[in-house]
Amino acid sequence: MPTKQPEPEALSRFTGSLVRRAQQRHVSVWLNEVSAEITSVQYAALEILQRKPGVNQRQLGDELDVDRSTIADLVARMVRNELIKRSDDPVDKRSYVLFLTPSGKKQLAALRPRVEEVERILTARLTQAERMELRRLLSALLPLGE
Repeated sequence: MPTKQPEPEALSRFTGSLVRRAQQRHVSVWLNEVSAEITSVQYAALEILQRKPGVNQRQLGDELDVDRSTIADLVARMVRNELIKRSDDPVDKRSYVLFLTPSGKKQLAALRPRVEEVERILTARLTQAERMELRRLLSALLPLGE
């Protein structure tokens, strides 16, 4: 006898299902409002490098909470797209430090208002207090120290 698939309403009681669906909505709104070429993770990398120019690849990966192979691919793609540049780390010759290129700075400035629009669209039905509470609760789901 085949098992019955859970009803969509039943899935709403599972946090993971709601988080996944919210993430799918975020991706959809991102693609419509921001860019099909620059992902939200790439945008976050641009923001970090604007705030902390000269971080190394490992530090950027830690800030983004991505593993070593993911950050290596991300950095390679962003270098190829001339958004960031890599330089030898003057302290550790086995490492690279990362900086925004002029094109990366221009792209960041152009994308920032669109990213703010994504935030507005995603949270339009929430009050300011509810937005803050949502961020607090989502942060509470992450491992300590993030």
